[in-house]
Amino acid sequence: MTSKTSKGRMSWWQLSLLGIGCTLGTGFFLGTSMAIHKSGPAVLIPFLLAAICTYIVYDALVKMSVENPDKGSFRTYAKQAFGRWAGFSNGWVYLMSELLIMGSQLMALGIFTRFWFPALPLWISAAIYAVLGLVVILTGMKGFENFQNIFGALKAAAIIMFIIVAVIIILKGTQAATLDSLQANYESFFSQGMKGIWLGLLYAFYAYGGIEVMGLMVIDLKNPQEAPKAGRIMLVVITIIFILAIALALALVSWKDFSIDESPFITALHGYHIPFVADIFNGVLIIAGFSTMVASLYAVITILITLAEDHDAPDILAKKGKMKVPFPAFIFLTSGLVITIVIGFLMPEKIFEYLITAAGLMLIYNWLFILVTYRKLMALSKWAYVKNNIGILLIIVTVSGTLGEKTSRLGFYVSLLFIVLIGLATWFVVKRQRNITQ
Repeated sequence: MTSKTSKGRMSWWQLSLLGIGCTLGTGFFLGTSMAIHKSGPAVLIPFLLAAICTYIVYDALVKMSVENPDKGSFRTYAKQAFGRWAGFSNGWVYLMSELLIMGSQLMALGIFTRFWFPALPLWISAAIYAVLGLVVILTGMKGFENFQNIFGALKAAAIIMFIIVAVIIILKGTQAATLDSLQANYESFFSQGMKGIWLGLLYAFYAYGGIEVMGLMVIDLKNPQEAPKAGRIMLVVITIIFILAIALALALVSWKDFSIDESPFITALHGYHIPFVADIFNGVLIIAGFSTMVASLYAVITILITLAEDHDAPDILAKKGKMKVPFPAFIFLTSGLVITIVIGFLMPEKIFEYLITAAGLMLIYNWLFILVTYRKLMALSKWAYVKNNIGILLIIVTVSGTLGEKTSRLGFYVSLLFIVLIGLATWFVVKRQRNITQ
């Protein structure tokens, strides 16, 4: 790999803040309930394993980024490692998965907003959030950075507030229910067995989703050599926050009382009659969902432009005008959002759930490709090779966990269908390119 000079302006701590803003979203605030439902109190183990794998993936991506800062990030490195087919397929797999996930995030935001405005139609609130997200993207990198820093701080503050309140409740020990839930969760820690931990891994991985966006931002660092430090600090902070918050929620309420339709932190505090707690956390859910959606928008438009510049998407999508974002790419992004919102509202709920599970799996496939690319491009030490294998193994185990239940199993099959379709498109594009050059 050849090195390039970076002309970024971000400090490492700003990248850490951006990472928190991009990662701390509805996957944690809401999806943790599903992980608890699958794993029971042992949910802490899947979260620790997911944190280890996330670090391994980020470490691999950032080392390639430091060696060769490129705005195409993982898809550019895949192309360098394996050829055009890898760059094309990698970019489109990521782009399609993020577009589908954004559709689900907009639907979730509409549902959260109904808590305060029950009469507001879902499509109207989803459209409002979509427009606001696109406005943030139009402000360019500087606006995106400022936005994520503010919202990242607000989300972290909300979880820290929950941790402080939960600790105070436990120290006061005013309710026997706290001791009962602690004892019940301790006694049933492994009640769901190894299968529960296996099934819970997928939802724990979702909570760390967004780490690849940090890889796209390495090129904006003043000193790309500080990127590994930014990721390490961000992941240590966010993992401590995740583990502490989940452990304290389990200390307040028996794991069987958590509902998959409600944030575990609202459930944990519900019985303690703290004023405005539901309103505060509903606001946090909206902030979390919106900021991770904006991070996805940024990632999609960045990958889309690099695809167009490499002739893996229509060239016009990279055409620059007076706007900070190429207008054709912005129109494509807007159209994609509209289509995913319409699909989400028209399609039966279960089928849309399969699509979202598939999209999440496609993100994990992307992580797997990052590790394989890293092994191909870089000279690995023995320890780096072992780490790489551990990461690959954890991803394979997580993906195989989708076969353990019907909904995620069907989502796995849908993800394979997407991979096949993108594979066919890749074959067609590469073959046509060969015919042109001959």
